[in-house]
Amino acid sequence: MRLARRLKAYAAHPDPATSACNRIALLVASSQPTYPLYIAWLAGGTWWVACVTFLFTPFFLAVPALARRDALAGRALLVMAGLGNAMLATKALGTASGVEAFLIPTAIIALIAFWGRVRFWLIAANMGVALLHSMYGRPWGTFSPQAYGALLRLNGWSAGLLSLIILWMLVPRPSAQQ
Repeated sequence: MRLARRLKAYAAHPDPATSACNRIALLVASSQPTYPLYIAWLAGGTWWVACVTFLFTPFFLAVPALARRDALAGRALLVMAGLGNAMLATKALGTASGVEAFLIPTAIIALIAFWGRVRFWLIAANMGVALLHSMYGRPWGTFSPQAYGALLRLNGWSAGLLSLIILWMLVPRPSAQQ
């Protein structure tokens, strides 16, 4: 229980969008250790290549710390870490794995948690990463066609669920009196 209180305090921020982005970053960081295990279970093959995504865990964990100093920079780090993680995972697993679906949650964050020029540049970065689709070359991992089907389902459902959680956290809800 003490750990939960500490994490809640670490993610806390007076700005609701920044607080939501902090919680999203911690959610993503907490899910990263299990991702390669899901791949091993569902796809087998060279599942261990997914461990390279651990390289981005410190960036997700740093979002609330940076947001304490600069809320905009903290939120932007969440988007940029998500883009970098998606790129690295795509190179590791291949485009057939559907891991590029995680560009959708990063775009949602950029659209809702930012405005003005920053929003424009983060969406442009997101689109730039999406345009890399055919340029990754041969992936580091190899999987059977059935395994790629399983990875596509895993990544599609995971990105979809993460998108719903992001929307739930970032979109303001009307008060009960309205």
